[in-house]
Amino acid sequence: MVIQQTGAVLYVEDDELVRRAGMQSLQLAGFETAGFASAEAALVQIGPDFAGVVVSDIRLPGASGLDLLAQCHERAPGVPVILVTGHGDISMAVQAMRDGAYDFIEKPFSAESLVETVRRALERRRLELENLALRRELAGHNSLASRIIGRSPAIEQVRSLIANVAPIDASILISGDTGAGKELVARSLHELSPRRDKPFVAVNCGAMPESMFESEMFGYEQGAFTGAAKRRIGKLEHASGGTLFLDEIESMPLALQVKLLRVLQEGVLERLGANQPVRVDLRVVAAAKGDMNEHVAAGTFRRDLLYRLNVVTISLPPLVERREDIVPLFEHFVLDAAVRYQRPAPLLTERDRMRLTQRDWPGNVRELRNAADRHVLGIPDDLAAIACGGGAPPPQALKDRVELYERALIADALAHAGGAVAQAAEQLKMAKATLYEKIRRHGLVVRGEQDGRG
Repeated sequence: MVIQQTGAVLYVEDDELVRRAGMQSLQLAGFETAGFASAEAALVQIGPDFAGVVVSDIRLPGASGLDLLAQCHERAPGVPVILVTGHGDISMAVQAMRDGAYDFIEKPFSAESLVETVRRALERRRLELENLALRRELAGHNSLASRIIGRSPAIEQVRSLIANVAPIDASILISGDTGAGKELVARSLHELSPRRDKPFVAVNCGAMPESMFESEMFGYEQGAFTGAAKRRIGKLEHASGGTLFLDEIESMPLALQVKLLRVLQEGVLERLGANQPVRVDLRVVAAAKGDMNEHVAAGTFRRDLLYRLNVVTISLPPLVERREDIVPLFEHFVLDAAVRYQRPAPLLTERDRMRLTQRDWPGNVRELRNAADRHVLGIPDDLAAIACGGGAPPPQALKDRVELYERALIADALAHAGGAVAQAAEQLKMAKATLYEKIRRHGLVVRGEQDGRG
């Protein structure tokens, strides 16, 4: 039977007295330890998911400790191997370190030295396995629910709308504050559409200088203007077959709005300096801050273009209007940051959760992601400071804060229970009828309910 418990140590030593002494030191330190007189016997216990470490003497009957190291690297490349050396084996141990041994201990060694080396090796193995698990988890996140995270009614509606309109070619306008996740919605629409294998081209209309806008969007022929040394394909043409995402569409110059309208209506464009039209086939997803009707009323945006762009409108509410989404979003960003930075993912305390839900997050999802990065890196953005200071909103009344926290806790319990109200009530230690009343009062949506309430 393969030993797979976290903290397991395989101790390989052919001298029975030395082996017993080493095992006793490790067991007294709290490590699960199994002893073996040969490398061959220890190898039987090592599989790809072995969560422990190997401590082995170099000189053994049969296969040596170096042979064991090589076999471990083949069977489970991440398993740390600590080699025990005699006085004459130092050069051999140094070479073994170059070949991938975790560390070596020279005889005679103290119990403290052995325990400390094993402790460090186990911590490394734990972090490595944790990061592997996180990578697998994130790699498996292909569903819409894993892209657009949240359990508020508003986000449920957004997901439903995306799933409904992604397969069709209708133009879509996404509205929402800065940092609310408009590009994520646009990418989800593209990835869930028949155009997913074609380009997704994102253009920030507010970041592109007006003098460059036409050449960047429509492209140009060689010699079209001074400096046009060769033909350039514009963003519109490059996106043909796929999706064009126009962020901050309200910033697009009026003169370009007319030309874009023609492309959308007729499906053709002309590069600067060209006489022949180029046919394009693209889906346009636009994003805007604020009310586009106000831009139309002010004369800075064409009404006919707005009608062409907003066949379907998807509105993204700010985090302050969907506080029950804050903690699950933060936890997702923590997992993502842990993988990117090769750090352990810190667990959130109930106090952390309360502080997260109390802040208004004016920068929305983008600000929340940055806070999660700092949390993983151990940089004080202190979840403590999140509640009081650093640009936080004025303190709320105690009653309002308690209501917000209760709503977040109930939403969290329902999510963990898969929507089963009876199970969530048991977790929260309250009567099921009371929980139903609170769910109704807080306007929460129960999905996957399985408790048979009639």
